[in-house]
Amino acid sequence: MHTNKLFAIAALAISVSCAAASAQVTSATIAQRKANQQQRIGNGVKSGQLTAHETANLERREGSINREEHNMRKADDGHLTAGDKAALTRRQNRVSRSIYQDKHNAAVR
Repeated sequence: MHTNKLFAIAALAISVSCAAASAQVTSATIAQRKANQQQRIGNGVKSGQLTAHETANLERREGSINREEHNMRKADDGHLTAGDKAALTRRQNRVSRSIYQDKHNAAVR
């Protein structure tokens, strides 16, 4: 019984620390992800892993995220709220998955 309590406490501590780490998204993190994803798209174009259509779609989605970030900052005196950062990160995650999927599908240019 004592082992179960220790396990539960350890699991709770791990989940709290993971939640705290994921909540600490900064504007620099968002900017770095933006740069990394642009580089991944560029590499996919160079290598032929991305078709023109896939590239245009990914770039359109990246542009949409950039406009959304701009509007969020404009609405809050140049700052991003925690909710804004979370929303941007979710959208970046979706685009990141699409970059991977598009680069690894059978379509070639």
